[in-house]
Amino acid sequence: MVEPFEVEETSKKLEGENIKFRSFLKNRADGDELDAHFLNLHNELFPTYDCSKCRNCCKTYDTYLEETEIKSIAEFLGQTENDFKNEHLIQTEEGYKIKGKPCSFLCADGICQIQEFRPSACRDFPFTDKPERLFSLFGILEFAEVCPVVLEILEELKKIYGFRNRV
Repeated sequence: MVEPFEVEETSKKLEGENIKFRSFLKNRADGDELDAHFLNLHNELFPTYDCSKCRNCCKTYDTYLEETEIKSIAEFLGQTENDFKNEHLIQTEEGYKIKGKPCSFLCADGICQIQEFRPSACRDFPFTDKPERLFSLFGILEFAEVCPVVLEILEELKKIYGFRNRV
C-alpha cells in the first residue's frame, strides 16, 4: 500500500488511467455489483490499515457538522454550544464547519481528540462502504488523492474488472 505522504503524487500519476477507469465503470459496471465490490474491499483493506498514521483526510477536508453533533461534541468537551461554535466552528451557507486545516481536533499523535463523537462526515469518510458508488466515482477519484486505502481499492477494482489502461 502507498505511504500516506506518497498518495497524492501516486494518484496524480494514475489520474488519466483512473479517469478512463471511471468511464469504463460508468459504461460497463452494474451498480449493485460495484457496490458489493467496494464494500468487500473496504471491509478487507481498512482493518489492515492504521488511519492514525495517515490522517490525510483530517489534514485536507472541511468537515461539516449536523446540529445534533454540535451539541454532543460541546457536551463532551464541557462547553456550551455557543462557546463550542465560537471556538471551533465557522458558519457558512452550507452549515457549520470545523475551523482550520488540519482539523483542530487532530492531535500530534494522529488521534482524534473527539474520536467517540466524530461527526458523521468523519466517521463515514471515504464512503467506500456506502451504496451507489457508481454515481459518485468522481468523488472516489478525489479521495484516492488523499487516502491510501481508496487508491488501493481502485487498483483492486481494476483487477476485478479486467481493466487495462489503454493509453
